[in-house]
Amino acid sequence: MRKPRAIVSVTNDLYTDQRVDKVCTFLVSRGYDVLLVGRNRKNSLKLPERNYRMHRMHLLFDKGALFYAEYNLRLFFFLLVRKATIFVANDLDTLLANYTAKVFKPGTGLYYDSHEYFTEVPELQGRRAKKVWEKIEGFIFPKLKTIYTVNESIAEMYRKKYGKEIFVVRNVSPLWNGTDLSGKAELGLPEDRPVIIMQGAGINIDRGGEEAVEAMKYVENACLAIVGDGDVVPQLKEYVTENGLQEKVLFFGKQPYQRMMNYTHHATIGLTLDKDTNINYRFSLPNKLFDYIHTHTAVICTSLVEVKRIVETYGVGRVLETLSPEELAATINELLADAQELTEICENCEQAKKVLNWKNETEVLKQIYPKVE
Repeated sequence: MRKPRAIVSVTNDLYTDQRVDKVCTFLVSRGYDVLLVGRNRKNSLKLPERNYRMHRMHLLFDKGALFYAEYNLRLFFFLLVRKATIFVANDLDTLLANYTAKVFKPGTGLYYDSHEYFTEVPELQGRRAKKVWEKIEGFIFPKLKTIYTVNESIAEMYRKKYGKEIFVVRNVSPLWNGTDLSGKAELGLPEDRPVIIMQGAGINIDRGGEEAVEAMKYVENACLAIVGDGDVVPQLKEYVTENGLQEKVLFFGKQPYQRMMNYTHHATIGLTLDKDTNINYRFSLPNKLFDYIHTHTAVICTSLVEVKRIVETYGVGRVLETLSPEELAATINELLADAQELTEICENCEQAKKVLNWKNETEVLKQIYPKVE
């Protein structure tokens, strides 16, 4: 008997999106035949083997309004001609195509996974495109039946705005056991100094990358490993070269999740430095926070609502009241010099990850996606 099919769509290239990978794997465990759809970019890496099928679309446009228009048009026709039991739209930039396809296929269920408060991302502020996305959201959101998002703060904003029931499925890490570890030398990390890590696929504006790099001017006997990519990385590399910080700041680009976690495992301190410049960042809860906890890596974070709550509740690091290179460097130096505090944080991380793990979070997903035979 043919399994029910779930078609899951995103606008990224599928390589580093851990939340979507975890949801797809969960859907497989619930009995679905899963097809994940995204796009292929010029610099996209080869996808690893997974327990579900994947499809990348080749597009003419890579960014901006023409990209979103082309992607949603292509995705609409892709969904229209394929049999599916459910569509899963990830974020507002895939919702229009999914909703329109469902209009023509009323028997297909539509589930909306909102990874962020999309209309408040910094890239949209002060631009006409913001009004376009707000109109799309305002038209479709009230018609949706099943919605879930990444934290309680964003869920509450949606509840107040639309009067809808919103589930919360946090983007926490799967339990990580640290097997098949690579050594520091194999990863290109110095063996004689502590490592500070900033990881993620979205090292963009207002994410604290600039302050982290500049702070290394004032940090001795340690190095900063930037594992990931984003809009500001080229500027960070220029700054490192211009200021002679090549020995202190190392760039490793995008990595498969397990290899990235090897870098995080070897780090003493993990940084999550989003700035409170917009609603979306103010209430963000990045998955790297949970990656740090799972590898017993002490967290230094900015004072954002959701991140601060986790760090202080579980005692897994320090919260910066203000973000500047000097204050960040001072906090790093103090933490590296306090072996007792680092030991306590390590012990607290071990307890925290027993609660903050994907297995526990899937209990909410089980309410959203009934098991199918």
